[in-house]
Amino acid sequence: MPEMDGYDATQAIRASKTISNPRIYIIAMTASAMKGDKEKCLSVGMNDYVSKPVEPKALEKILNKWFGDEIENVLSVTA
Repeated sequence: MPEMDGYDATQAIRASKTISNPRIYIIAMTASAMKGDKEKCLSVGMNDYVSKPVEPKALEKILNKWFGDEIENVLSVTA
């Protein structure tokens, strides 16, 4: 069992004084999408939310929303 869940991890990242890049995007991805999940994710400091099964077009829209012109750089690093 992990020490933190995504909510705790997000709050720790947002509260950290040692993060060198304050512009860290956190996008939740959950398999058990329930009513209110998106709002809870946003309330703890996540930037956005995607539920599984992931629809490629929806994921592309969210990635473009947050990374815009940087998307090609982001995708090349994660590939």
